[in-house]
Amino acid sequence: MKGKSALNQLSPYQQGKQIKDIQKEYGLDRIVKLASNENPYGYSKHVRDFFLHNITEFNIYPDGYTAELRTAIAGKLNVKENHLIFGSGSEEIVAMICRAFLYPGTNTVMAAPTFPQYKHNAIIEGALVREIPTVNGYHDLDKMLGAIDEKTKVVWLCSPNNPTGSVIPKSDFQSFMKKCPDNILVVLDEAYYEYMEDLESNNTIEHLSDYSNLILLRTFSKAFGLAGLRIGYGVSNVEIVKNLDVVRGPFNTTSLAQRAALIALEDTAFIGETAAKNKLVKQSMQQFLDSIGWKYYDSQANFLLVSTPISGTEVFQYLVKNGFIIRPGEVLGAPNTIRFTLGEADDMKLLQKKLAELNDETTKGN
Repeated sequence: MKGKSALNQLSPYQQGKQIKDIQKEYGLDRIVKLASNENPYGYSKHVRDFFLHNITEFNIYPDGYTAELRTAIAGKLNVKENHLIFGSGSEEIVAMICRAFLYPGTNTVMAAPTFPQYKHNAIIEGALVREIPTVNGYHDLDKMLGAIDEKTKVVWLCSPNNPTGSVIPKSDFQSFMKKCPDNILVVLDEAYYEYMEDLESNNTIEHLSDYSNLILLRTFSKAFGLAGLRIGYGVSNVEIVKNLDVVRGPFNTTSLAQRAALIALEDTAFIGETAAKNKLVKQSMQQFLDSIGWKYYDSQANFLLVSTPISGTEVFQYLVKNGFIIRPGEVLGAPNTIRFTLGEADDMKLLQKKLAELNDETTKGN
């Protein structure tokens, strides 16, 4: 059996080596995983407390409408309940968007590098992908507008951008939306929204009513620490949400995920503490990188993309042997860089020590 011809351009997602495998291979007692931008501080203790004392009925299908969580998010964001769509992480909503709006003969515009699943899912649907290089990690919005034509159906904006961490300034975003044809869907992916330094001035929810062609994506996988439960959501208008609901699986978010997200949503103290710790660790890491002369991209997320004097793959191999899993930029479309999650302070101090040693070896070698 042959699949779609478009699949010949793609490879299945390759996750990194598992921690136990690396420990066995290198004889390590402990591994610090900094490759997937997970929350190193876990998740709300209220989620843990609830599931320690309550058991979900696994023989019953989950609520396909996600009613309780829908009501809670609608109230928190001051949007209508029928303006929300839920997915198994916001990543599933990316796939829904491609399935609903892209097909052979259409094209889609995105930055490069950016979250790879935009491109992956667009190719599966047979669409042409137009990638516009970032400038110092930032979206080149003018060139993205210039890449739009009558066959463009979807434009992807990732803010903070993965893997660079850069945020699209609100004024630039508004200017882009005013110039973008209103028959083209603009996806603003805010997976790392809670880490942004000025949430009030970066609040794009309030502008949804201004643009009929906009959908915002957010997730509980990052700052909320529920990556293992897979739940995220999109906010848009009724027409766009209806199209996505048609291609959505009827029970695509689990009862466990819905309940955990509902509880986590209310623990604003945990999110505040997470963002504050992340900021301090980021500042410390940036000061260290300055001291060894390694350049890094502006980031308002929980990770840094760092330029390296040798290939990112070489740095990756060095760090794995020393107990750290990071992402080499070569697999992210950013050669000669590494991306690492901002972990707990003590772990990051040890990472700094290892990078300093590597930098000394590299400098001597030159």
